Amino acid sequence: MQVSSPTTRTRLGEQLFELFRQLTLDPEADHLRAVDELDLTLSQVRAIHMLECSDPEPLSGSRVAERLGISPAATSRALDGLCAPEVTVEVHLANGLPSFTLVGLADTEVKEARERVRAALATSGLEFPTNKRITVNLAPADLPKESGRFDLPIAIGILAASGRIDAAQLARYEFAGELSLAGDLRPVRGALAMSLALRRLQTPAAPRALVLPIASAREAALANGWPVYGAAHLLDVVRALMPPGDDPVPAWQCVVADVGRAPVEVADFAEVKGQAGAKRALEIAAAGGLSVVMVGPPGTGKSMLAHRFIALLPALTDDEALESAAVLSLTGAFSTQRWGQRVLRTPHHSASSAALVGGGSPPRPGGH
Repeated sequence: MQVSSPTTRTRLGEQLFELFRQLTLDPEADHLRAVDELDLTLSQVRAIHMLECSDPEPLSGSRVAERLGISPAATSRALDGLCAPEVTVEVHLANGLPSFTLVGLADTEVKEARERVRAALATSGLEFPTNKRITVNLAPADLPKESGRFDLPIAIGILAASGRIDAAQLARYEFAGELSLAGDLRPVRGALAMSLALRRLQTPAAPRALVLPIASAREAALANGWPVYGAAHLLDVVRALMPPGDDPVPAWQCVVADVGRAPVEVADFAEVKGQAGAKRALEIAAAGGLSVVMVGPPGTGKSMLAHRFIALLPALTDDEALESAAVLSLTGAFSTQRWGQRVLRTPHHSASSAALVGGGSPPRPGGH
């Protein structure tokens, strides 16, 4: 596979190509300084020299990167609270003792992706480069990565570096999904947070679509505005990324928002007998969007009134519903059937601040 589009050339490939051009046009120039400015290693300079001597075809930045085993990077997103910072998955294949190294401040679940990806590719009938030294870098290196969401982009990156899929298409998508040993795609937490981050940050000039497991894609589609594709198996993604005309079989599917509103079971405020002063205060608070603190001895009806307070509140706006659903998505508790419903939390009075607000590493919501 040869990728010639300028949009798919890697930065390293362009650097090597520039050095090659300088060596060809001006043999007497100060190439040591050029090498230093381009931030190239000695092995990369030797590699470009070997390509110059052995490859009769015209070289380009993308072809240099391809011959050196550097694939165009796949893109995914990590979770950092309600934020979903972008993560670039870079794959490098090299000769040497076979190994599979994963770097980039990866948690234990991410490092275990090596075995899941290896087994998923084998059981799906896809070739795993067992005779290569594989290095996967999750950039930026100082951002913690957790969960199995990076299984799919790692597998896609390996296939792109091996030339099994059309690497020119990777820049158009962001991938996330956990792989089973059979290649099935399992849902991931925070799909809606990923979709919201993508909607906020990307520009119409370079749009990207999300590729997720089907269950997660239905959740991410609620953000609207950008395409979301759902896939059930690794092979669905591979077929969609094949060069045009190689595999006409439909692969993944474009998922649209399908909100099924389940009947809302809310305790009726009319069931409260007495407590005229408390009910009047709650009505004023609901009308003005105010907070309420209820103080009193046990058994006076504070919890009963709080459960029925939701019935007085107006329906959530779309932005409020998205924000509420994104928080639930981080814990894996969101369902499209609960779209637009207010959430009631009843923590015990002895709960700690961390239990109420959330915390941990990585941070997760509390308030259970």
